[in-house]
Amino acid sequence: MTTQRIAVIAGDGIGKEVVPAAIACLERIAELHTLDLRFTYFDWGSEYYLQHGRMMPVDGLEQLAAHQAIFLGAVGSPEVPDAESLWGLLIPIRREFQQYINLRPVKTLAGVASPLKAAQPIDLLIVRENNEGEYSEVGGRMYRGLPQETAVQETIFTRLGVSRVARYAASLAASRSGRLTSATKSNGIIHTMPFWDEIVAETARLYPEVSVTSELVDALAAHLVLKPWTFDVIVASNLLGDILSDLGSSVTGSIGLAPSANLNPEGEFPSLFEPVHGSAPDIAGKGLANPVGQIWSGAMMLEHLGHIEAATHLQSAFESALRDGLGTRDVGGPSSTAEFTSGVLSAIDTLAASQAYPTPSPVS
Repeated sequence: MTTQRIAVIAGDGIGKEVVPAAIACLERIAELHTLDLRFTYFDWGSEYYLQHGRMMPVDGLEQLAAHQAIFLGAVGSPEVPDAESLWGLLIPIRREFQQYINLRPVKTLAGVASPLKAAQPIDLLIVRENNEGEYSEVGGRMYRGLPQETAVQETIFTRLGVSRVARYAASLAASRSGRLTSATKSNGIIHTMPFWDEIVAETARLYPEVSVTSELVDALAAHLVLKPWTFDVIVASNLLGDILSDLGSSVTGSIGLAPSANLNPEGEFPSLFEPVHGSAPDIAGKGLANPVGQIWSGAMMLEHLGHIEAATHLQSAFESALRDGLGTRDVGGPSSTAEFTSGVLSAIDTLAASQAYPTPSPVS
């Protein structure tokens, strides 16, 4: 049995509540499926920053590199500027480990009411370019505090960056319905977005079983609200993918449900798995946090590590707990974080007894 080392960073706020909940579920799954998962805990985040002036140690990336995966809770505190918390931890991890794919499932879950009245189920994947685009570090400010103060932020698209995210998305689409939608804004952004369109179209031609539609992001956002069930795989730049995936999870009922994977598909570096929600300091410590996004991220991590059946088992368990009406209050349920976690653990055992969990479609 191969040992797989997982770095755990609970981070801030509700991260300290949902990460232990998810770890309890992962440990139960590992026991039932005879997996050797070794968790190493790091106390990095905003509290670490307030003590040391940085979000992680100088050799933090070197420490993380010794692991097969990274399991992150949430980062952010009112006492620490967002630019410090994000650019001091998550962004360096994504870039140092070439996690150029951000994969975000958007799915209707039984037991969770959607704000949409339509009955059609939603089941789509958003593939977000994760290393460049609008979130490049190129730019700066000058004449601070003067009337002519100026800020410049450059958007950087490379042929390598666009082609590899398009290739990943097209491959996913080929394994599903064959439908791929590309988010663009080439009618208004005259250089980078036409470049994006050209490379996505060029790459998609390598997948004859895939049909690609390019859709302006404003129209796509409206489409994602009005008829989200008509999408299957969406590929988008860093900023557009960030916005669209939050919108997508909201139309299924709560951003607290949403998982994500920051992937280095080649496996040369560890990938990182985290819920989409933030640290939610307003509810931290009250037992109100929804752990589904963290647990679901754990299922994505298991799948990425090659444990398909274990991943399916875990996903089936939290879906069963939601279907039984055990959700947390943000999705209209009665449960605290601990009570919902207990429900998932019970569902894990029940499903293990019957082995009643289906094989999922590949997502990583």
